[in-house]
Amino acid sequence: MSLYSFGTDPISCHAWNQDRTQIAISPNNNIVQIYQKTENDWKKIHELTEHNGRVTGIDWAPTSNRIVTCAADRNAYVWSLRDGVWKPTLVLLRINRAATCVKWSPQENKIAVGSGSKIISICYFEKENDWWLSKHIKKSIGSTILSLAWHPNNVLLAAGSSDFQCRVFSGYVKEIDEKPSPTPWGTKIPFGELLFQSGEKGGWVHGVTFSPSGRYLAWVDHNSCVNIADSNEDKMVTRLSTEYLPFLSLLFVNESKLLAAGHDCAPYLFSYGGSGKLDFEAKIDAQKETTKTTLSAMSHFRNLDKKGAKENDSSDVNSLHQNSISQLSIVDGDPSNVTTFSSTGIDGALVIWTLKA
Repeated sequence: MSLYSFGTDPISCHAWNQDRTQIAISPNNNIVQIYQKTENDWKKIHELTEHNGRVTGIDWAPTSNRIVTCAADRNAYVWSLRDGVWKPTLVLLRINRAATCVKWSPQENKIAVGSGSKIISICYFEKENDWWLSKHIKKSIGSTILSLAWHPNNVLLAAGSSDFQCRVFSGYVKEIDEKPSPTPWGTKIPFGELLFQSGEKGGWVHGVTFSPSGRYLAWVDHNSCVNIADSNEDKMVTRLSTEYLPFLSLLFVNESKLLAAGHDCAPYLFSYGGSGKLDFEAKIDAQKETTKTTLSAMSHFRNLDKKGAKENDSSDVNSLHQNSISQLSIVDGDPSNVTTFSSTGIDGALVIWTLKA
């Protein structure tokens, strides 16, 4: 595992390019910074500055090498690299509240954007007018969309929201999509059709993801539960209540195992064996090494005064991340066999983790 620091500002979101030599991050403001991997560290090579509100989501399309960003300014932009400069194209979201999250579809021909308007914007490119249009999904959504995930079939879309529900909708756009085949999640799937709703209310749904095959849907909510719905078992929901602080992000590393991370500052591995068997496997972390330095008496008491701490207090967390983890992403391996993943957090750190076989 490798630990990198990008300063003291929180990293609210991040995304990788195709070969993982570059990473786009937002340090909790209106700017997206792009870094290039060097031998021992990261070098900033670009800044994307079109937004005038805090950036809330970044996704990097690997094949087409386009970046999509969204922000609290109610806008989203698709960025294309031309002559060494990233050029933005405005996406017409038609929302009146902040955009909160964004995801490219697997075929990179659609974008899903969640918002505080109780709306999901499904956006697609119209060649005739050279702009990105949007269609709205509104059915049954009672509050802000917090997380999104596309099904591998490029049509179904999972959404978690602050009305305590995880849902699956149809994101079929007849203008650009081939007619989809029936799936275990639903057979008739016109645009915006609600195919699944979690039912039991456990808290804000911070993260959602489909398994590599699309059979399972997992989500985490603010009551520290990990949940899985099995489409082959009549969408049966299995819920595991944990003793940890609430999770904010999750990631399948193969068809039966997934990672979750959040306010506990470390990733946790869970396994699903089918038929309602969801188990905790292990905590994926290494204790942070502490170094002792000799300070003068004056420096010692000056530091105590700055921190407002007592002499025996310690603000260090016994993990690599020193604050909440905001996002998990794949680094190496395909979705059915992830070998390396990354995490970014409120501490301004990026950690690249290697999973043991």
